[in-house]
Amino acid sequence: MAYNGPQIVICFVIFVTVLVLYGITSVLQNNQIKGVEEDSFRSSWVYRLLLNLIGYCTIFIPGFVIIKYVRISKFLERSGGGCLSQIVEACVVGRESGHPDSVPSSPVNTATLKQDLLLLTFCLIGLQGSYLTWGILQEKVITQEYSNSSGETGHFKDSQFLVFVNRILAFSLSGAYIMSTKQPRHTMPLYKYVYCSFSNIMSSWCQYEALKFVSFPTQVLAKASKLIPVMIMGKIVNRQKYEYYEYVTAILISVGMTCFMLSSAPNKDSTVTTLSGLFLLAAYITFDSFTANWQSSLFVQYKMKPIQMMCGVNMFSCIFTAVSLFQQDAFAKSLSFMATFPKFTLDCLLISVSSCVGQLFIFFTISCFGPVVFVIIMTVRQALAILLSCLIYEHSVSLLGIIGILIVFGAIFLRIYCTQRLKAIRNRLQQSSGASKV
Repeated sequence: MAYNGPQIVICFVIFVTVLVLYGITSVLQNNQIKGVEEDSFRSSWVYRLLLNLIGYCTIFIPGFVIIKYVRISKFLERSGGGCLSQIVEACVVGRESGHPDSVPSSPVNTATLKQDLLLLTFCLIGLQGSYLTWGILQEKVITQEYSNSSGETGHFKDSQFLVFVNRILAFSLSGAYIMSTKQPRHTMPLYKYVYCSFSNIMSSWCQYEALKFVSFPTQVLAKASKLIPVMIMGKIVNRQKYEYYEYVTAILISVGMTCFMLSSAPNKDSTVTTLSGLFLLAAYITFDSFTANWQSSLFVQYKMKPIQMMCGVNMFSCIFTAVSLFQQDAFAKSLSFMATFPKFTLDCLLISVSSCVGQLFIFFTISCFGPVVFVIIMTVRQALAILLSCLIYEHSVSLLGIIGILIVFGAIFLRIYCTQRLKAIRNRLQQSSGASKV
């Protein structure tokens, strides 16, 4: 019985936090005024974000308190085992690594040039197909009006439900793959996934919400221009150093993005909309930059496989979004919308499948051809995404906008060329120094 005290404390912290935050969410929602105007606070993205963050705090607050309590009280040394102790151990301290020989060695690549070309074509088609489909459907779900055979029409507004739908399929498939194959022993404390998982769902949420205020081509160019935030975040998180050409290309991309955005003539009375769109895009870029750098630091520190990272991040993303959706009673509303508009259900399924397949193709392409080929493929995808969006949704692009697009993608390809050139020079220097020593 002496060992039950700490476990009771942990369960009590979880129960009280869930109860209090659920009550706060209920109060905020029940105080809504019927017939609320479209421009009021309760119909704004700020209000939706506030409700989402309260839901995420249901995970953050007890998690933070439990981690501090476990370390101060030495819970694991006194717990005496059990299911709760194993969960706490995996989340807080991780597990010791297994033997190196427990991981099967990778087969030697003896493919011919023809086989490599066929494999590269397969990766190109897979990435282009999955992410072009995902991008076009993403814009459709957020911006277009749905109708059914009864003549009913409606707009879907819950971006968080779309994030949940994307993550649940990715988690299921990556988890099934890990369970069916032999993977290296996972040693990292699970709580470290929380940071990049939160930033990942926030970047996705901001991305969906931004489509309500800016055009899809503007958002795609914003993605292409996030090199400077990524570099800044890399210095903060990983203390990374960059070459001079990386700064030059980052500036060129920012200039190109500015030209593109200035080419879009604003609509009348669109000041608030423009500010909201820019703020959401800035938040998206910030969160996305942190996600990439944090994941990179975890890869370096714990030597995990990409599929393990995919599974861990998507697992916590599902937990975050599911808890928040349950607190807001949003599942019932979203499922009701799906039942009313079958076309929306099909679009959700296609978005989830394309997002999940795209993640799998990312890992497969990088493992076969390396990150440079992958970046080239994704750069082509961004250009095609802008072209398709302009053709399908009739977005106008002026001459200044075209010049901006050319500057952005020209700078990206210049960055790739300089990177390869620098690697080649360093390899020659290493070979010459090795030969001189002999």
